Amino acid sequence: MSSEQTPAAPETADPVTADSETAAPRPRRLTYAAALAALEGLALVVGGVWMLVLGILGDPDGRQQAVTGGVTLIVLALLPLLAARGLWGLRGWSRGPAVITQIMALPVAYNLLQADSMAIPAGIALAAAAIASLVLLVNGETTRALGIRGPGRTPE
Repeated sequence: MSSEQTPAAPETADPVTADSETAAPRPRRLTYAAALAALEGLALVVGGVWMLVLGILGDPDGRQQAVTGGVTLIVLALLPLLAARGLWGLRGWSRGPAVITQIMALPVAYNLLQADSMAIPAGIALAAAAIASLVLLVNGETTRALGIRGPGRTPE
C-alpha cells in the first residue's frame, strides 16, 4: 500500500487529541491533579538534592545518612513524576501511582504537623495538596477521561 492510498491523519491544534481522533480534551481537574503530582515530585527532587549537597559539602551529623536520605528522596520522586506524566497523557494506569503517592503523603504531613518548628507550614501545605489531589483523582470526570471503568462494567 502506498502513501498515496493511505489517508493522512488530520492535523489538530490540540496535542491531547493528536494521538486519537475520538479523544476528548483533558478535563481541567485532571490537569490540576497532574500539576500537583508534578509539583510534589519536583519538591522531592529539590529536597533530595539539598540533602545531597549538605551531605557532601556541609558538615552533617552523619555524611552517609545525608547522602542516603538525599538519594532516597530523589528515587521516591520518580513515582509522582511518572504519575504526573501519565495523568497528563491521559493514561489510565497513572491514577494508581498518583493515588498511592497522595496516601503516602498524608502520614508525612501528619508528622510535620506534630513538629514544633518551621515544619508545620510545610505539613499544612502537603496535607492540603494531598487531599486536593485525592479529590481530583477520584472525581467522576477524571475517571472517565482516563478510561477507568468500575468492576463488572463493560466497555461502552
